[in-house]
Amino acid sequence: MFRDDKVTSEDFTVKFEQLKKRFDEREAVRLDSEYHFQLKEYILRLYRDTVEAEAFDDERLEDIREAEMSNLNRLQKLKNATSYKKEKHKAKERNEDWG
Repeated sequence: MFRDDKVTSEDFTVKFEQLKKRFDEREAVRLDSEYHFQLKEYILRLYRDTVEAEAFDDERLEDIREAEMSNLNRLQKLKNATSYKKEKHKAKERNEDWG
């Protein structure tokens, strides 16, 4: 939603409320990875700063658009880094079996 310049603050609020509601309906699973912890914190903070904030409007959405895309990129890199480590260790374990 941040990449689409046509999304208004009202559209964002409605969609994010729907997504957050679906997120809250799911049973909480305790995950120890840094990625999952950071993702949950990001969702809660963004919800508080946008949907629950009275001053959230189109101007505020434009102000946070770039910063939030940057935060999402950091989360994606964190996610990819953990999966990369897993693949790296899997390959190492396979090679140890041969030698």
